[in-house]
Amino acid sequence: MAYVIRVLLVDDDPLVRAGLRLMLGGAPDLEVVGEGTDGSEVERLVAQHSPDVVLMDIRMPTVDGLAATEALRARPQPPEVILLTTFNVDEQVLRALRAGGAGFILKDTPPKDIVEAVRKVAAGEPVLSPAVTRQLIAQVSRGAGQDSRGVRAREQLAALGDREREVAVAVGEGKSNAEIAAELYMSVPTVKTHVSRILTKLDLNNRVQIALLVHDAGES
Repeated sequence: MAYVIRVLLVDDDPLVRAGLRLMLGGAPDLEVVGEGTDGSEVERLVAQHSPDVVLMDIRMPTVDGLAATEALRARPQPPEVILLTTFNVDEQVLRALRAGGAGFILKDTPPKDIVEAVRKVAAGEPVLSPAVTRQLIAQVSRGAGQDSRGVRAREQLAALGDREREVAVAVGEGKSNAEIAAELYMSVPTVKTHVSRILTKLDLNNRVQIALLVHDAGES
């Protein structure tokens, strides 16, 4: 039997949940295993249903998606998290990505793109386009506390080997594995190996966090 991606939906709007359930339920490789109405329910629902991906609204009345993401990603072997939002890049989204969210999608995203986003995140690929990465980097540069983050980021990058650092900087520029391989004259599997080592060494969750760290360090 083909692998089925287990999805948990969390949104306080029942119409949004119904729409997501309908569009995800039409994909043979996706299964909605549970639903929640607030971030306060997320840890219990994850323990109950063991989802691969949590598709969660950022703004909810009691515990928002940001706090719920931070709590989830602090657990051992956490599911991937995609944040749903009605707005574009701002400090809330940055906080979610720093906490380990695998990306975010706008609620008016076409259904086929939402389905594909769930598949990508389940496969370990963040849902963040180069255009959005550039917006994030601009937002980071305007954010408070950049100096203290910069010192910490430079200390973390110093733990990398030269080749790993080159790959990290390329990830920070929003480049794909294929683009990095061509630029640095290495194979795509080698790039993937370097990315995995970077994530392990720096205790990061995904490529988005590498990109934010590289920018904090002033390397992009």
